[in-house]
Amino acid sequence: MALWIIIGIIVLLGLIVVGMYNGLIRLKNRVDEAWADIDVQLKRRYDLIPNLVETVKGYAAHEQGTLDKVIQARSAAMNAQATGDAAEIEKTENMLSSTLKSIFALSEAYPDLKANTNFLELQRELSDTENKIQASRRFYNTNVRDFNTKLEVFPTNMIGNMLGFKSRTFFEAAAEEKENVKVSF
Repeated sequence: MALWIIIGIIVLLGLIVVGMYNGLIRLKNRVDEAWADIDVQLKRRYDLIPNLVETVKGYAAHEQGTLDKVIQARSAAMNAQATGDAAEIEKTENMLSSTLKSIFALSEAYPDLKANTNFLELQRELSDTENKIQASRRFYNTNVRDFNTKLEVFPTNMIGNMLGFKSRTFFEAAAEEKENVKVSF
């Protein structure tokens, strides 16, 4: 009788461990999927940028420095994607977002550019993509929060640590993006 109780306890503990492991795997896969969603939107942005730059070149050829910065930021972001280093990806993507804002600022200085349908369509597409990137980042951060919480609560924290699960980092905005926008007249 005592042997059956011990076997029952061992089986129950085994089922609990399997349940915790499967829960961690499920959450880890959601985090990975959310990161892949960010990748998809970043690829879309990378594809739109050369078209935007070419459209702007025709109207603002002497703004080559601004256009070069956008191209350099795009290249840096794409190179960071290839490395897979999340911190470097975050840094270069924030830099690319900043340089894209400078292109949109050019449209204010060039009324013909502002009226160009190609530019307006590209600006709309890029704006839509930026919104999707932000939504993907929020989705990623939600999944990271859920995964990290599951990994930190008792008793999953003991099992997770033994099985080699590591907490993930949140995708955060760059410091300059957190500053107030300065408006002057």
